[in-house]
Amino acid sequence: MRSLLSTLAVLCIQMLLVMCNPLQQVFGVDGVNFSVHVENQTRVRDAMSRRHHRVYQLYSRTSGKHVQVLGRRISARGEDGDKYAQLVVEADTFGSQVRIRGKETNFYLCMNRRGKLVGKKASNKSEDCVFVEKVLENHYTALMSARYTGWYVGFTKRGRPRRGPHTLPNQQDVHFMKRFPPGEYPETTPFRFTTVNKRSKRVRAPGTH
Repeated sequence: MRSLLSTLAVLCIQMLLVMCNPLQQVFGVDGVNFSVHVENQTRVRDAMSRRHHRVYQLYSRTSGKHVQVLGRRISARGEDGDKYAQLVVEADTFGSQVRIRGKETNFYLCMNRRGKLVGKKASNKSEDCVFVEKVLENHYTALMSARYTGWYVGFTKRGRPRRGPHTLPNQQDVHFMKRFPPGEYPETTPFRFTTVNKRSKRVRAPGTH
């Protein structure tokens, strides 16, 4: 009897090992880094998902003003509510890739191969106009060029653009805060509370018993 129980126990263990083997093939692969996978997906353009458009201002931590798209010229000298400081942010990827367009001029914020910030017409679909949105530990936002890795959107204290090769993520020059234009607020859905009365009786349809 004991030998029979031992044999059954061994068979059960073998069956469990066989069932767990596929899971080991999926989760037990050495060197798998899911954060790298997510980062790679943020660099892939997504033509299937619906594009999301948001309108806000980018407050520069260094200049104390807002980013402006003045046609082909870019600056960070805009006052709160300035029409050239209202930016349309288009997100169309799995992660955080965005295109930033001036609402008034319809020009995109772009970075050319020399690292200079320029404005380009909305008909231009260049990869120079795609940025990776990064939320930093200090809660500021940084915008890194998706084409030129390590180059960031940055401005001097006078609101003049900095060239991409001269920027680093820990510099205040590349730190921005998102702000809604005056009078505009994020869309929120109000909560609806339903009161349940335990003493309420079910209303029966006519003719039922």
